[in-house]
Amino acid sequence: MNDAKKEPIACWAVNSGRGLADNAVIAKVNGELWDLDRPMEGDSTLELLMFDNEEAQAVYWHSSAHVLGEAMENYYGGCLCYGPPIENGFYYDMYMEKRGVSSTEFPALENICKNIIKEKQTFERLEIRKEILLDMFKYNKFKCRILNEKVDTPTTTVYRCGPLIDLCRGPHVRHTGKIKALKIVKNSSTYWEGKADMETLQRIYGISFPENKMMKEWEKFQEEAKNRDHRKIGKEQELFFFHDLSPGSCFFLPKGALLYNTLMDFIKEEYHRRNFTEVVSPNIYNSKLWEASGHWQHYSENMFSFESEKETFALKPMNCPGHCLMFSHRPRSWREMPLRLADFGVLHRNELSGTLGGLTRVRRFQQDDAHIFCTMEQIEEEMKGCLNFLQAVYAVFGFTFQLHLSTRPENFLGEKELWDHAEKQLQNSLDSFGEPWKLNAGDGAFYGPKIDIKIRDAIGRYHQCATIQLDFQLPIRFNLTYVGKDGDDKKRPVIIHRAILGSVERMIAILAENYGGKWPFWLSPQQIMVIPVSPTCEEYAQQVCSDFFEAGFRAEVDLDQSCTLNKKIRNAQLAQYNFIFVVGEKEKANNAVNVRTRDNKVHGEVAVTSAIEKLTTLKVLRTLHAEEEF
Repeated sequence: MNDAKKEPIACWAVNSGRGLADNAVIAKVNGELWDLDRPMEGDSTLELLMFDNEEAQAVYWHSSAHVLGEAMENYYGGCLCYGPPIENGFYYDMYMEKRGVSSTEFPALENICKNIIKEKQTFERLEIRKEILLDMFKYNKFKCRILNEKVDTPTTTVYRCGPLIDLCRGPHVRHTGKIKALKIVKNSSTYWEGKADMETLQRIYGISFPENKMMKEWEKFQEEAKNRDHRKIGKEQELFFFHDLSPGSCFFLPKGALLYNTLMDFIKEEYHRRNFTEVVSPNIYNSKLWEASGHWQHYSENMFSFESEKETFALKPMNCPGHCLMFSHRPRSWREMPLRLADFGVLHRNELSGTLGGLTRVRRFQQDDAHIFCTMEQIEEEMKGCLNFLQAVYAVFGFTFQLHLSTRPENFLGEKELWDHAEKQLQNSLDSFGEPWKLNAGDGAFYGPKIDIKIRDAIGRYHQCATIQLDFQLPIRFNLTYVGKDGDDKKRPVIIHRAILGSVERMIAILAENYGGKWPFWLSPQQIMVIPVSPTCEEYAQQVCSDFFEAGFRAEVDLDQSCTLNKKIRNAQLAQYNFIFVVGEKEKANNAVNVRTRDNKVHGEVAVTSAIEKLTTLKVLRTLHAEEEF
């Protein structure tokens, strides 16, 4: 674009017609996000991004955060801190020394935001010297901290929007009038930069869209998500609860424990099928282990540690260093490779209390964690095996998924050449797998690149659960070696970290919300309810219940004589029993049950032996819609 490089992109877009200037959220110039009112610098490639683009959404919500920040400064008069976009919306943090935030204040804040939007305040990009900014922000110690700790250049950028001037790299939408619908959704407290020993901040969350219709759709979606909230389902179905005396650690009740163990049994069957070996490792390690692995330097704030006999110990937040000790406890040979060690060990991470939320963010959890120790030559086949493993598991749940390759972050450990080689191996495995994948540049862990898998649930949300990560660093840090085919006893193995469910707790939350509490038959903690038509059939109903229980099903019988038959059936359906077996004199005479489902599909009379046979098949095959296929 030679002819447009001197003028702002927006002017070129207006002259080009086709509604580009009105519909574009942001520009992309030579692959870099760029303000529409900023001229291009030299010959350039140009792309205009609309709101349906993820990068454009992040810009749009970042600009909306500035609107919220201006409103908060106007209303509260505190010190603004950070105000970034997030996956669905944005937030702004503010330090208020002597007060908090109440949801009753949201309407007043929204009105201020609406006035800011009506004014169509332009987002103006300015580059200012650091010392001038330090003087400008001398009233706000948090902005001064950012300048002193994170800005190492003589100048940096700020954006002006009405009376608000904020430290920001940008870019932004052209003016506040581009934000057509804005809603404040919730508030919470947090710590400065997530550090519990720093100041407490007030965080206000919002959402915004370029059309009112999109806001209405979002509100409808939120209502659906609220009805599916796993915390609500967990309480209604008596699956689990939390207690203040052990924050972030879940109490699984009998039905919840059934779910938990059924999921782990499923993975254990797959382990056996795929030649993984299950191990049990310690929960507590001396801090020297974590120093050797590098976690102490990078992760100690998130670990529960304590002193004993003048030594520092910590509860393990992950299994990999312990598995390295298992690998190295005796000499290893190439004939043992690949060595696939699986571990359901209990993990603890010291998450801040303000971030805890149901089963999705906990302090105590278990993972379907495994580490594959393999040779360089085995990497590609092992990666294929991991990808096929997750595909098989997610198919049982009915999930589709996205694949993301996360590459070297700024704080990586090790040599660049090793990282390049690792990233190439992961890319080859993804290409061979045949499913589309995306690149998340710079988002890898500090010890290796990884493949993140995001599953899509029934209402369109994405969740990251599985991880497959190649690691050249831990084998070096623990000096892991094996004897190669050529007799060289200093060969270095490669570690593949992998989990399919991820945290079992978090997967239960995702599954609960995905199914809306209507668990698939094989996984359901409430599979069968037997209901007698009259008191004369109660003994037979109990015998039927016993037959199915002994056949391995979770069966119960309703003997409450205060309820009518229809009421009992309705209660069982609302409680999400997959199958309701009604038994009367006819069924008793024929040694049968009258079968209906929780969705009131009536299958009619079926012999008990036949019903056991059908349900056993559906359970073994882990059929997703067993009620339909009975």
